[in-house]
Amino acid sequence: MTLYAGIDLHSTNSVLAVIDQDGKRLHRRRYSNDIQHILKSLAPFKDELGSVVVESTFNWYWLVDGLQDAGHCVQLAHPPGIEQYSGLKHGDDDSDAEHLANLARLGLVHEGFIFPREERALRDLLRQRLRFVQQSVTLLHSIQSLWCRMTGKTLSANDFRALETAAIERAFPDPLVRAGALSRIRAWKALQDEVEATERCVLQHQQDRPGLALLKTAPGIGKILGLTALLETGPISRFASVGEYASYCRMVGSVRLHKRGQYP
Repeated sequence: MTLYAGIDLHSTNSVLAVIDQDGKRLHRRRYSNDIQHILKSLAPFKDELGSVVVESTFNWYWLVDGLQDAGHCVQLAHPPGIEQYSGLKHGDDDSDAEHLANLARLGLVHEGFIFPREERALRDLLRQRLRFVQQSVTLLHSIQSLWCRMTGKTLSANDFRALETAAIERAFPDPLVRAGALSRIRAWKALQDEVEATERCVLQHQQDRPGLALLKTAPGIGKILGLTALLETGPISRFASVGEYASYCRMVGSVRLHKRGQYP
């Protein structure tokens, strides 16, 4: 008899449910987020388990890695795919775990990609760099907006980078306005320092990768952006078509349509 397990993962605890091929519950219990506790609870069912489904959340690394190391077949469920079958689902934590197991039993798990653990640290570091860049751009726009509001003139990014203290004092004679501008400028500079430090670390630890040279032939793409694209993509073979990859990159519009007679 094939069994199926679902784990509803939270920040400090997890609910584990095991069902048989007829959907009958064999086990359901909440555990602290300790891999040994969870493995021990799965041990009596291990030989018959078809898969263990874990919903993809921000903190799945330790759980998926621990289950795989113990020899379990793990499916990482993609949350939007789970919502498609919300009609099967009840609204509490305990039944969520059972719902995941039922999706596996019915062959309806919309799987997320389990990114190779040896690549995750570099990918996450590049994501951190990207967040720093986005935050620094937000600060730059804020300073440009303040400059225009107080002086009636625009401030280009290049002019901003060349600003000297005397120019800032002339633009913002009010000490309170100037203090606000200077605080944003200091924050921007700190973020720039972190971006540069992160890039140095990435370049120190990255290795030559297939596809990087080709990506760098595109205008504006160097090692850092090329590596970011490669590590966000993973193995390109996991995409069956160009359209699927474009959708993954959020380059395709998404509209939910309802058939006649159905309502949201």
